[in-house]
Amino acid sequence: MDEKSKKTPLNSWHRENGANMADFGGFDMPLWYETGVKQEHLAVIESAGIFDTSHMACVTAEGEEALDLLQYCHTRDLAPLKDGRCVYGAILDDNGHVVDDAIVYRFNRTTFMVCVNAGMGKAVADHLEHRKGGGAVAIEDLSERLAKIDVQGKNAARILAGIIENPHGVFETMPYFSFKGHYDGKAPGASAVMLTDKTPLLLSRSGYTGEFGFELFVQASHAVKLWNMILEAGRAFNVIPCGLGARDSLRAGAVLPLSHQDIGAWPFVNHPWPFALALNSNRDGFTKDFVGKEALEKAMSDPGTGFTHAFAGDNLRKIGTGSETEVLDVQGNTIGTVLTCATDMAIGWHNKRILSIASPDLPEGFKPKGISCGFVLVNRKLAPGERLTLQEKKRKITVTIVDDVRPHRTARKKIDNFR
Repeated sequence: MDEKSKKTPLNSWHRENGANMADFGGFDMPLWYETGVKQEHLAVIESAGIFDTSHMACVTAEGEEALDLLQYCHTRDLAPLKDGRCVYGAILDDNGHVVDDAIVYRFNRTTFMVCVNAGMGKAVADHLEHRKGGGAVAIEDLSERLAKIDVQGKNAARILAGIIENPHGVFETMPYFSFKGHYDGKAPGASAVMLTDKTPLLLSRSGYTGEFGFELFVQASHAVKLWNMILEAGRAFNVIPCGLGARDSLRAGAVLPLSHQDIGAWPFVNHPWPFALALNSNRDGFTKDFVGKEALEKAMSDPGTGFTHAFAGDNLRKIGTGSETEVLDVQGNTIGTVLTCATDMAIGWHNKRILSIASPDLPEGFKPKGISCGFVLVNRKLAPGERLTLQEKKRKITVTIVDDVRPHRTARKKIDNFR
């Protein structure tokens, strides 16, 4: 462990339980446990997995002008956002480059929380402070005061039903990207959620795997207790702890970006996540003003602007990322770089289609060996089906541009399917 690395409240548990640890975003984090990345990945698809995500940061914005500030600093249109709902988008600088991606939670008319990535709490808080001017908004960085634990997979609600009070009422109406409870137990404008021992928490129906599940926020002092309660309640469902390796492979298969890797110091346009922008019906402009808007409009009309595309490999073989890896078109021309390359172990090709172990009516004997997948940043728009070669020195893999990777994901399905 780097002596400068920070620790989540669960650090000792990870080390005592055989986790392979490494620095991530300035935190000493588990990459995988003795079960290995493959089994942790498959556990989320087949039942459920538990992730320590306490390295992530939260910033609150409270006051009469909090909505106006976030509306100006976030790429989504927050005006329609209702109490108890949250939304994904990005915070940009004046160049249209990503400061960080962020989920905004609305508690009530004047109270919001912004969840960002590891080590980004101060940067985002400073960004909001700078943009608010003299506005009536109080910005507070909650970094390292909150713990966050994710339970992901089709049995997540069944597991949590064993550790929260009134699970029937809590889960009665809980659509995708809604939440209940509050980070400090005050529950302004949202229903209270408590563990069976009366510990308050914020329960959000969201996650970073593409599968049904929840993100749980509690005060840091309750993290170890909550973690152990989930593991005990999940024993009957074979829940296992999962590290950042499985988190990365799951999110790549779900076509979800990693901030500062798949989105970063280039204009936040021409990518697979148009839902993260307040685009007009023609998708050639925006429905609101926000920081970076002019830069994005310019980039959208510039043929030299880069394009981000998702890809799927022919098999499970991966390749490196970054400046040493080239993207070659069918003529052998270098057209870009590889941003992410991971292997989704729950999928495989069958008759030129990708199938998942969760796909209905699987062919008899279908056993996926895994498919590499990820994102490339290239100098022109590509069409689904186009073939590319990814090359790192003498190592090469062939891939196909796709609109989607792992089929039949469960994140957006109604909660009644999983209670």
